[in-house]
Amino acid sequence: MASGVTSVGVPEGADASGFGCSGVLAVLGLEAAAPGECELTRLLQDKLQYEMRLQYMKHYFPIDYTVQVQYEEVLRPSNITRLRNGTVSEAALRYLWFHVSSQAVLRIREVLPEKHPSWKYTQELCQLFDALGEEYSKYRQTDVETVVADLVKLIHSAGAESRSKAVRPKALLDNCLKVMRMLYGVPCELGNRVGGLILGNAGVTQWGPVPLHGTCSFCSGRWEST
Repeated sequence: MASGVTSVGVPEGADASGFGCSGVLAVLGLEAAAPGECELTRLLQDKLQYEMRLQYMKHYFPIDYTVQVQYEEVLRPSNITRLRNGTVSEAALRYLWFHVSSQAVLRIREVLPEKHPSWKYTQELCQLFDALGEEYSKYRQTDVETVVADLVKLIHSAGAESRSKAVRPKALLDNCLKVMRMLYGVPCELGNRVGGLILGNAGVTQWGPVPLHGTCSFCSGRWEST
């Protein structure tokens, strides 16, 4: 195995049946995003529209409300740029984004009672991440750069809360959307959606809804802090 690269599936110490919002079992074995990934990221882009983030992640929370997250759970575009400059593969970056983003949604859900007006919204986000995890599990396990493998292990490690920071719920989803567009914008043609159409430089592409089978396995109940 090449220096600086490690083979990663499920982080050490994590439940192999699932973690985060989903049960991802393997990293994408391809640099290009799969069709199923693209459909799901388009649906996520719909759910992460500015008006929804503003309503569900700001207006329905007290002024200046924050949630506690690990430092590794804050993934900004600048972090992606730095990792790209370090020659981290696009597949590994998408793997990292998936874990950080699904964990961010769980951090928000931890503080929400089921009757909170934002509960259903976060449930729908979790269902999309569950479906995205299923897409990842279809591909063979591949090599992931050590820096990404270490970050994912930290995200799911016990006792990592000691490295926590306070972040506004909307800021977590803002970062999720920005990084998603960086990683999937070109391969999945994530453009401006108008009436069910994706408007891009090459014209208009029609796409339909992606059915979500079953329930959100790791988001069906309230997560209690330990």
